[in-house]
Amino acid sequence: MSPPLSRRLCGLFAALCLAVAGALLPAAEAHAASRPVQGGRLDWGIKSSFQTYVTGPVAKGSYSLTGGAATVGGSGFRFHSATGTYDGATGTFTASFSGGVRFLGHRADSGTHQLDLTISRPTVRVSGSSGTLYVDITSKAKDTGTVTTSSQVPFAALSLGGINMRGDGDRVVLNNLPATLTAQGAQSFAGYYTAGTALDPVSLSADVRPKAVTKSPTPSASKSPGKKRTPDAAIKDGAVDWGVRRTFREYVTGDIARGQWTLSSGAQDGGALFRFPEGEGTYKKGELTARFKGAVRFTGQQGLDLRLDDLRVTVESGKGTLYADVKSPEFTGEKVPLVTFPAEKPKAGKGLVRLTEAPAKLTARGAEAFGGMYQAGAEMDPVSLAVATTASAELPALPDLGSDIEASESPTPSASPEPSTEPVASATDDDEGGASAALPLGLTAGGLALVAAATALIVRRRRAN
Repeated sequence: MSPPLSRRLCGLFAALCLAVAGALLPAAEAHAASRPVQGGRLDWGIKSSFQTYVTGPVAKGSYSLTGGAATVGGSGFRFHSATGTYDGATGTFTASFSGGVRFLGHRADSGTHQLDLTISRPTVRVSGSSGTLYVDITSKAKDTGTVTTSSQVPFAALSLGGINMRGDGDRVVLNNLPATLTAQGAQSFAGYYTAGTALDPVSLSADVRPKAVTKSPTPSASKSPGKKRTPDAAIKDGAVDWGVRRTFREYVTGDIARGQWTLSSGAQDGGALFRFPEGEGTYKKGELTARFKGAVRFTGQQGLDLRLDDLRVTVESGKGTLYADVKSPEFTGEKVPLVTFPAEKPKAGKGLVRLTEAPAKLTARGAEAFGGMYQAGAEMDPVSLAVATTASAELPALPDLGSDIEASESPTPSASPEPSTEPVASATDDDEGGASAALPLGLTAGGLALVAAATALIVRRRRAN
Protein backbone atom coordinates (compact mmCIF):
# COMPACT_ATOMS: atom_id res chain seq x y z
CA MET A 1 0.00 0.00 0.00
CA SER A 2 1.43 3.34 -1.00
CA PRO A 3 2.23 5.81 1.77
CA PRO A 4 -0.28 8.41 0.50
CA LEU A 5 -3.13 5.87 0.68
CA SER A 6 -2.06 4.79 4.16
CA ARG A 7 -2.02 8.38 5.29
CA ARG A 8 -5.46 8.94 3.79
CA LEU A 9 -6.90 5.91 5.59
CA CYS A 10 -5.28 6.99 8.84
CA GLY A 11 -6.73 10.43 8.32
CA LEU A 12 -10.16 8.90 7.75
CA PHE A 13 -9.76 6.84 10.90
CA ALA A 14 -8.86 9.94 12.94
CA ALA A 15 -11.76 11.91 11.50
CA LEU A 16 -14.20 9.16 12.38
CA CYS A 17 -12.83 8.97 15.90
CA LEU A 18 -13.34 12.71 16.27
CA ALA A 19 -16.90 12.39 14.96
CA VAL A 20 -17.67 9.66 17.46
CA ALA A 21 -16.09 11.68 20.27
CA GLY A 22 -18.22 14.64 19.25
CA ALA A 23 -21.32 12.45 19.34
CA LEU A 24 -20.42 11.04 22.73
CA LEU A 25 -19.85 14.47 24.27
CA PRO A 26 -23.49 15.62 24.15
CA ALA A 27 -24.57 12.27 25.58
CA ALA A 28 -22.16 12.68 28.46
CA GLU A 29 -23.32 16.25 29.00
CA ALA A 30 -26.96 15.11 28.97
CA HIS A 31 -26.14 12.47 31.56
CA ALA A 32 -24.39 15.06 33.70
CA ALA A 33 -27.48 17.28 33.48
CA SER A 34 -29.39 14.88 35.74
CA ARG A 35 -29.58 16.51 39.17
CA PRO A 36 -30.66 15.10 42.54
CA VAL A 37 -34.08 15.81 44.01
CA GLN A 38 -33.56 16.93 47.60
CA GLY A 39 -36.81 17.44 49.47
CA GLY A 40 -40.42 18.04 48.61
CA ARG A 41 -44.01 16.94 49.15
CA LEU A 42 -46.72 14.99 47.37
CA ASP A 43 -50.43 15.60 48.09
CA TRP A 44 -52.88 12.86 47.19
CA GLY A 45 -56.18 11.69 48.63
CA ILE A 46 -55.87 8.22 47.02
CA LYS A 47 -59.65 8.12 46.43
CA SER A 48 -61.95 10.39 48.42
CA SER A 49 -64.98 8.12 48.06
CA PHE A 50 -62.92 5.24 49.48
CA GLN A 51 -62.08 7.37 52.53
CA THR A 52 -65.79 8.12 52.97
CA TYR A 53 -66.65 4.45 52.66
CA VAL A 54 -64.01 3.40 55.20
CA THR A 55 -65.07 5.93 57.84
CA GLY A 56 -68.79 5.72 57.04
CA PRO A 57 -71.65 3.73 58.60
CA VAL A 58 -70.98 0.58 56.54
CA ALA A 59 -67.29 -0.11 57.15
CA LYS A 60 -67.26 1.84 60.45
CA GLY A 61 -63.51 2.15 60.17
CA SER A 62 -60.71 4.65 60.34
CA TYR A 63 -57.33 5.49 58.90
CA SER A 64 -54.00 6.17 60.55
CA LEU A 65 -50.84 7.86 59.29
CA THR A 66 -47.39 6.30 59.34
CA GLY A 67 -43.86 7.46 58.64
CA GLY A 68 -44.54 11.14 59.16
CA ALA A 69 -47.37 11.44 56.62
CA ALA A 70 -49.88 14.22 57.28
CA THR A 71 -53.32 15.35 56.21
CA VAL A 72 -53.84 18.39 54.01
CA GLY A 73 -57.05 20.12 53.01
CA GLY A 74 -60.33 18.27 53.32
CA SER A 75 -59.35 14.82 52.08
CA GLY A 76 -55.69 14.84 51.05
CA PHE A 77 -52.68 13.10 52.49
CA ARG A 78 -49.25 14.69 52.40
CA PHE A 79 -46.14 12.60 51.84
CA HIS A 80 -42.72 14.14 52.43
CA SER A 81 -38.93 14.09 51.99
CA ALA A 82 -38.64 13.57 48.25
CA THR A 83 -35.53 11.90 46.83
CA GLY A 84 -34.78 11.14 43.19
CA THR A 85 -33.44 12.78 40.03
CA TYR A 86 -34.49 15.32 37.41
CA ASP A 87 -32.95 15.75 33.97
CA GLY A 88 -34.00 19.12 32.58
CA ALA A 89 -32.61 18.34 29.14
CA THR A 90 -34.90 15.36 28.58
CA GLY A 91 -37.65 16.08 31.11
CA THR A 92 -37.10 12.73 32.84
CA PHE A 93 -38.16 12.93 36.48
CA THR A 94 -38.27 10.46 39.39
CA ALA A 95 -39.20 11.31 42.97
CA SER A 96 -39.98 9.00 45.91
CA PHE A 97 -41.78 10.33 48.98
CA SER A 98 -41.92 9.09 52.57
CA GLY A 99 -44.94 8.22 54.69
CA GLY A 100 -47.99 6.01 54.44
CA VAL A 101 -51.69 5.60 55.22
CA ARG A 102 -53.39 2.55 56.73
CA PHE A 103 -57.13 1.98 56.33
CA LEU A 104 -59.07 -0.34 58.64
CA GLY A 105 -62.76 -1.26 58.41
CA HIS A 106 -65.38 -3.97 58.92
CA ARG A 107 -64.15 -4.98 62.35
CA ALA A 108 -65.00 -8.53 63.33
CA ASP A 109 -65.83 -9.80 66.82
CA SER A 110 -62.33 -11.26 66.99
CA GLY A 111 -60.89 -7.77 66.72
CA THR A 112 -59.49 -8.24 63.22
CA HIS A 113 -60.60 -6.20 60.23
CA GLN A 114 -61.90 -7.50 56.94
CA LEU A 115 -60.63 -4.31 55.30
CA ASP A 116 -56.95 -3.70 56.00
CA LEU A 117 -55.02 -1.69 53.43
CA THR A 118 -51.76 0.23 53.73
CA ILE A 119 -50.39 2.46 50.97
CA SER A 120 -46.96 4.02 51.42
CA ARG A 121 -43.83 5.42 49.74
CA PRO A 122 -45.46 6.90 46.62
CA THR A 123 -43.05 7.38 43.73
CA VAL A 124 -43.72 9.45 40.59
CA ARG A 125 -41.81 8.67 37.41
CA VAL A 126 -42.18 10.82 34.31
CA SER A 127 -40.59 10.04 30.96
CA GLY A 128 -41.65 11.85 27.84
CA SER A 129 -45.39 12.54 27.87
CA SER A 130 -46.34 9.76 30.31
CA GLY A 131 -46.19 9.41 34.06
CA THR A 132 -46.76 6.58 36.54
CA LEU A 133 -47.40 6.58 40.28
CA TYR A 134 -45.86 3.62 42.13
CA VAL A 135 -46.62 2.65 45.74
CA ASP A 136 -45.73 0.06 48.34
CA ILE A 137 -48.97 -1.67 49.30
CA THR A 138 -50.16 -4.23 51.82
CA SER A 139 -53.74 -5.40 51.36
CA LYS A 140 -56.15 -8.06 52.59
CA ALA A 141 -58.33 -9.68 49.92
CA LYS A 142 -62.05 -9.05 50.45
CA ASP A 143 -63.13 -12.64 49.93
CA THR A 144 -60.26 -14.82 51.14
CA GLY A 145 -58.60 -12.57 53.69
CA THR A 146 -55.21 -13.32 52.17
CA VAL A 147 -52.68 -10.59 52.98
CA THR A 148 -50.36 -9.53 50.17
CA THR A 149 -47.43 -7.14 50.39
CA SER A 150 -45.94 -5.67 47.21
CA SER A 151 -43.20 -3.11 46.63
CA GLN A 152 -43.44 -0.26 44.12
CA VAL A 153 -46.53 -1.42 42.29
CA PRO A 154 -47.37 0.69 39.19
CA PHE A 155 -50.58 1.84 40.83
CA ALA A 156 -51.86 4.71 38.71
CA ALA A 157 -51.29 6.21 35.29
CA LEU A 158 -50.82 9.98 35.40
CA SER A 159 -52.02 12.29 32.63
CA LEU A 160 -49.59 15.13 31.95
CA GLY A 161 -51.88 16.82 29.45
CA GLY A 162 -49.09 17.91 27.10
CA ILE A 163 -46.99 19.45 29.87
CA ASN A 164 -43.41 20.21 28.82
CA MET A 165 -41.15 18.75 31.49
CA ARG A 166 -37.91 20.16 30.09
CA GLY A 167 -36.34 23.11 31.89
CA ASP A 168 -33.44 24.33 33.98
CA GLY A 169 -35.23 25.43 37.15
CA ASP A 170 -34.52 24.28 40.69
CA ARG A 171 -38.01 22.98 41.43
CA VAL A 172 -40.54 20.72 39.75
CA VAL A 173 -44.18 21.53 40.49
CA LEU A 174 -47.01 19.40 39.10
CA ASN A 175 -50.57 20.22 40.09
CA ASN A 176 -53.75 18.16 39.97
CA LEU A 177 -52.52 15.47 37.60
CA PRO A 178 -55.47 13.15 36.76
CA ALA A 179 -54.73 9.62 38.02
CA THR A 180 -56.26 6.38 36.71
CA LEU A 181 -56.02 3.00 38.44
CA THR A 182 -53.92 0.47 36.51
CA ALA A 183 -54.63 -3.25 36.22
CA GLN A 184 -51.85 -4.02 38.70
CA GLY A 185 -53.14 -1.29 40.97
CA ALA A 186 -56.66 -2.74 40.89
CA GLN A 187 -55.34 -6.16 41.81
CA SER A 188 -53.26 -4.84 44.71
CA PHE A 189 -56.21 -2.67 45.85
CA ALA A 190 -57.83 -5.91 47.07
CA GLY A 191 -60.43 -5.78 44.33
CA TYR A 192 -62.31 -2.73 45.60
CA TYR A 193 -62.05 -0.99 42.22
CA THR A 194 -61.49 -2.05 38.62
CA ALA A 195 -58.74 -0.93 36.27
CA GLY A 196 -59.49 2.43 34.68
CA THR A 197 -61.19 3.85 37.80
CA ALA A 198 -60.43 7.53 38.36
CA LEU A 199 -58.46 8.17 41.54
CA ASP A 200 -57.86 11.48 43.29
CA PRO A 201 -55.49 13.77 41.36
CA VAL A 202 -51.84 14.04 42.36
CA SER A 203 -49.99 17.27 43.18
CA LEU A 204 -46.32 17.50 44.03
CA SER A 205 -43.47 19.90 44.55
CA ALA A 206 -39.85 18.75 44.52
CA ASP A 207 -36.68 20.76 45.08
CA VAL A 208 -33.81 20.06 42.68
CA ARG A 209 -30.18 20.68 43.53
CA PRO A 210 -28.99 23.81 41.70
CA LYS A 211 -26.46 23.37 38.92
CA ALA A 212 -23.81 25.30 40.84
CA VAL A 213 -23.90 24.97 44.60
CA THR A 214 -22.08 27.54 46.68
CA LYS A 215 -21.60 26.35 50.20
CA SER A 216 -22.06 29.20 52.62
CA PRO A 217 -23.23 27.75 55.93
CA THR A 218 -25.29 30.09 58.02
CA PRO A 219 -24.46 29.94 61.71
CA SER A 220 -27.38 28.82 63.83
CA ALA A 221 -28.71 31.32 66.34
CA SER A 222 -28.39 28.66 69.00
CA LYS A 223 -24.66 28.46 68.31
CA SER A 224 -24.05 32.21 68.56
CA PRO A 225 -20.87 33.17 70.44
CA GLY A 226 -22.80 35.37 72.81
CA LYS A 227 -24.98 32.57 74.17
CA LYS A 228 -23.78 31.41 77.57
CA ARG A 229 -24.32 27.86 78.75
CA THR A 230 -23.45 26.31 82.03
CA PRO A 231 -21.02 23.40 81.71
CA ASP A 232 -22.86 20.91 83.95
CA ALA A 233 -25.73 18.92 82.37
CA ALA A 234 -26.36 21.81 79.99
CA ILE A 235 -28.37 21.24 76.82
CA LYS A 236 -26.34 22.30 73.78
CA ASP A 237 -29.27 22.17 71.38
CA GLY A 238 -32.70 20.61 71.24
CA ALA A 239 -36.09 20.38 69.57
CA VAL A 240 -39.58 19.33 70.49
CA ASP A 241 -41.88 17.98 67.75
CA TRP A 242 -45.64 18.17 68.24
CA GLY A 243 -48.53 18.37 65.81
CA VAL A 244 -51.05 19.58 68.44
CA ARG A 245 -53.85 17.28 67.18
CA ARG A 246 -54.47 15.90 63.70
CA THR A 247 -58.23 16.44 63.76
CA PHE A 248 -57.69 20.01 64.97
CA ARG A 249 -55.44 20.73 61.98
CA GLU A 250 -58.08 19.18 59.72
CA TYR A 251 -60.73 21.39 61.33
CA VAL A 252 -58.60 24.49 60.79
CA THR A 253 -58.09 23.85 57.07
CA GLY A 254 -61.46 22.19 56.48
CA ASP A 255 -64.82 23.44 55.22
CA ILE A 256 -65.91 24.92 58.56
CA ALA A 257 -63.01 27.10 59.67
CA ARG A 258 -61.49 27.49 56.17
CA GLY A 259 -58.33 28.68 57.84
CA GLN A 260 -54.61 28.10 58.01
CA TRP A 261 -51.66 28.06 60.33
CA THR A 262 -48.55 30.22 60.21
CA LEU A 263 -45.19 29.57 61.84
CA SER A 264 -42.82 32.18 63.20
CA SER A 265 -39.76 32.71 65.38
CA GLY A 266 -38.00 29.69 63.93
CA ALA A 267 -40.75 27.06 64.16
CA GLN A 268 -40.73 24.56 61.28
CA ASP A 269 -43.46 22.62 59.50
CA GLY A 270 -42.84 18.88 59.27
CA GLY A 271 -46.19 18.07 57.68
CA ALA A 272 -47.65 15.95 60.46
CA LEU A 273 -45.95 17.96 63.18
CA PHE A 274 -44.38 21.27 64.07
CA ARG A 275 -40.80 21.54 65.25
CA PHE A 276 -39.87 24.03 67.94
CA PRO A 277 -36.05 24.31 67.87
CA GLU A 278 -33.04 25.77 69.67
CA GLY A 279 -33.73 24.15 73.00
CA GLU A 280 -31.77 25.20 76.04
CA GLY A 281 -31.94 24.05 79.60
CA THR A 282 -30.61 21.21 81.71
CA TYR A 283 -30.75 17.42 81.75
CA LYS A 284 -29.50 15.10 84.44
CA LYS A 285 -30.36 11.48 85.26
CA GLY A 286 -33.69 11.46 83.45
CA GLU A 287 -34.81 14.85 84.77
CA LEU A 288 -35.18 17.59 82.18
CA THR A 289 -36.11 21.24 81.97
CA ALA A 290 -35.98 22.85 78.53
CA ARG A 291 -37.28 25.86 76.67
CA PHE A 292 -37.70 26.11 72.90
CA LYS A 293 -38.16 28.79 70.28
CA GLY A 294 -40.91 29.14 67.71
CA ALA A 295 -44.62 29.85 67.53
CA VAL A 296 -47.63 28.54 65.64
CA ARG A 297 -50.81 30.51 65.04
CA PHE A 298 -54.09 28.99 63.85
CA THR A 299 -56.58 31.35 62.22
CA GLY A 300 -59.86 30.91 60.42
CA GLN A 301 -63.58 31.53 60.37
CA GLN A 302 -65.89 30.99 63.34
CA GLY A 303 -63.63 33.30 65.38
CA LEU A 304 -60.62 30.98 65.26
CA ASP A 305 -57.40 32.68 66.37
CA LEU A 306 -55.12 30.60 68.59
CA ARG A 307 -51.40 31.24 69.10
CA LEU A 308 -48.97 28.94 70.92
CA ASP A 309 -45.40 30.02 71.57
CA ASP A 310 -42.49 29.82 73.99
CA LEU A 311 -42.88 26.08 74.44
CA ARG A 312 -41.32 24.46 77.47
CA VAL A 313 -40.97 20.84 78.55
CA THR A 314 -40.29 19.33 81.95
CA VAL A 315 -39.62 15.68 82.70
CA GLU A 316 -39.54 14.50 86.28
CA SER A 317 -40.49 11.33 88.12
CA GLY A 318 -41.30 9.60 84.84
CA LYS A 319 -43.85 12.21 83.74
CA GLY A 320 -43.51 14.87 81.09
CA THR A 321 -45.43 18.11 80.69
CA LEU A 322 -45.50 20.43 77.70
CA TYR A 323 -46.24 24.10 78.39
CA ALA A 324 -46.86 27.06 76.09
CA ASP A 325 -47.84 30.69 76.21
CA VAL A 326 -51.38 30.81 74.84
CA LYS A 327 -53.26 33.69 73.29
CA SER A 328 -56.79 33.61 71.87
CA PRO A 329 -59.88 35.85 72.04
CA GLU A 330 -61.24 33.76 74.92
CA PHE A 331 -58.08 32.70 76.72
CA THR A 332 -54.67 34.17 77.51
CA GLY A 333 -52.05 32.61 79.74
CA GLU A 334 -48.33 32.16 80.22
CA LYS A 335 -46.68 28.77 80.68
CA VAL A 336 -49.98 26.94 80.41
CA PRO A 337 -49.59 23.16 80.95
CA LEU A 338 -51.19 21.86 77.74
CA VAL A 339 -50.47 18.12 77.70
CA THR A 340 -48.83 15.46 79.81
CA PHE A 341 -47.04 12.35 78.55
CA PRO A 342 -45.24 9.32 80.00
CA ALA A 343 -41.46 9.68 80.19
CA GLU A 344 -40.08 6.90 82.35
CA LYS A 345 -36.57 7.48 81.12
CA PRO A 346 -35.65 9.11 77.81
CA LYS A 347 -33.16 7.15 75.70
CA ALA A 348 -29.65 8.56 76.01
CA GLY A 349 -26.59 7.80 73.93
CA LYS A 350 -23.75 9.53 72.10
CA GLY A 351 -24.64 12.88 73.58
CA LEU A 352 -28.28 12.72 72.50
CA VAL A 353 -31.32 12.23 74.73
CA ARG A 354 -34.50 11.23 72.88
CA LEU A 355 -38.14 10.60 73.60
CA THR A 356 -40.06 9.42 70.53
CA GLU A 357 -43.82 9.78 70.01
CA ALA A 358 -44.86 9.68 73.63
CA PRO A 359 -48.69 9.54 73.81
CA ALA A 360 -50.04 12.86 75.10
CA LYS A 361 -53.25 13.77 76.91
CA LEU A 362 -54.84 17.17 77.27
CA THR A 363 -54.81 18.77 80.71
CA ALA A 364 -57.71 20.68 82.30
CA ARG A 365 -55.94 23.96 81.59
CA GLY A 366 -55.24 22.79 78.06
CA ALA A 367 -58.95 22.15 77.55
CA GLU A 368 -59.59 25.76 78.57
CA ALA A 369 -56.93 26.97 76.14
CA PHE A 370 -58.73 25.18 73.30
CA GLY A 371 -62.01 26.84 74.24
CA GLY A 372 -63.66 23.62 75.36
CA MET A 373 -63.30 22.02 71.92
CA TYR A 374 -61.75 18.99 73.66
CA GLN A 375 -62.24 17.64 77.13
CA ALA A 376 -59.49 17.13 79.68
CA GLY A 377 -57.90 13.74 79.10
CA ALA A 378 -58.48 13.82 75.34
CA GLU A 379 -55.75 12.27 73.25
CA MET A 380 -53.58 14.82 71.49
CA ASP A 381 -50.75 14.25 69.02
CA PRO A 382 -47.73 12.47 70.51
CA VAL A 383 -44.71 14.42 71.71
CA SER A 384 -41.20 13.75 70.43
CA LEU A 385 -38.24 15.32 72.17
CA ALA A 386 -34.52 15.40 71.41
CA VAL A 387 -31.81 17.31 73.24
CA ALA A 388 -28.06 17.30 72.66
CA THR A 389 -25.78 17.30 75.68
CA THR A 390 -22.63 17.48 73.56
CA ALA A 391 -21.77 19.90 70.77
CA SER A 392 -21.14 17.06 68.29
CA ALA A 393 -24.52 15.32 68.72
CA GLU A 394 -26.97 15.72 65.82
CA LEU A 395 -30.72 16.09 66.24
CA PRO A 396 -33.07 13.81 64.28
CA ALA A 397 -33.95 15.07 60.82
CA LEU A 398 -37.28 16.78 60.32
CA PRO A 399 -39.49 15.54 57.46
CA ASP A 400 -38.46 17.60 54.42
CA LEU A 401 -41.39 19.32 52.69
CA GLY A 402 -39.16 21.25 50.32
CA SER A 403 -39.49 24.92 49.52
CA ASP A 404 -42.63 26.82 50.41
CA ILE A 405 -45.01 27.19 47.47
CA GLU A 406 -47.80 29.60 46.83
CA ALA A 407 -51.33 28.52 47.68
CA SER A 408 -52.25 28.68 44.00
CA GLU A 409 -49.49 26.20 43.22
CA SER A 410 -50.75 23.53 45.60
CA PRO A 411 -54.55 23.39 45.47
CA THR A 412 -56.54 20.91 47.46
CA PRO A 413 -57.18 17.79 45.35
CA SER A 414 -60.65 17.81 43.85
CA ALA A 415 -62.87 15.29 42.13
CA SER A 416 -62.73 17.16 38.82
CA PRO A 417 -59.15 18.39 38.47
CA GLU A 418 -57.83 20.85 35.97
CA PRO A 419 -54.20 20.12 35.07
CA SER A 420 -51.79 22.94 35.75
CA THR A 421 -50.09 24.54 32.77
CA GLU A 422 -46.93 25.42 34.67
CA PRO A 423 -45.55 22.21 36.14
CA VAL A 424 -41.88 23.09 36.11
CA ALA A 425 -40.63 26.25 37.77
CA SER A 426 -38.38 28.19 35.39
CA ALA A 427 -39.03 25.57 32.70
CA THR A 428 -38.64 26.53 29.06
CA ASP A 429 -41.53 26.42 26.64
CA ASP A 430 -39.11 25.69 23.79
CA ASP A 431 -39.98 22.38 22.13
CA GLU A 432 -36.68 22.13 20.28
CA GLY A 433 -34.51 19.18 21.16
CA GLY A 434 -37.35 16.70 21.58
CA ALA A 435 -35.55 14.24 19.28
CA SER A 436 -32.06 15.47 19.94
CA ALA A 437 -31.65 13.27 23.00
CA ALA A 438 -31.71 10.19 20.76
CA LEU A 439 -29.43 11.77 18.13
CA PRO A 440 -26.10 11.30 19.96
CA LEU A 441 -26.93 7.62 20.53
CA GLY A 442 -27.61 7.11 16.81
CA LEU A 443 -24.41 8.88 15.85
CA THR A 444 -22.49 6.86 18.37
CA ALA A 445 -23.76 3.54 17.06
CA GLY A 446 -23.17 4.50 13.41
CA GLY A 447 -19.81 6.07 14.17
CA LEU A 448 -18.57 3.00 16.00
CA ALA A 449 -19.60 0.84 13.06
CA LEU A 450 -17.69 3.08 10.66
CA VAL A 451 -14.63 3.09 12.90
CA ALA A 452 -14.72 -0.70 13.06
CA ALA A 453 -14.98 -0.92 9.26
CA ALA A 454 -12.13 1.55 8.73
CA THR A 455 -9.96 -0.28 11.23
CA ALA A 456 -10.58 -3.61 9.48
CA LEU A 457 -9.77 -2.04 6.10
CA ILE A 458 -6.48 -0.66 7.33
CA VAL A 459 -5.53 -4.00 8.87
CA ARG A 460 -6.35 -5.87 5.67
CA ARG A 461 -4.36 -3.40 3.51
CA ARG A 462 -1.34 -3.66 5.77
CA ARG A 463 -1.46 -7.48 5.80
CA ALA A 464 -1.73 -7.46 2.00
CA ASN A 465 1.50 -5.51 1.85
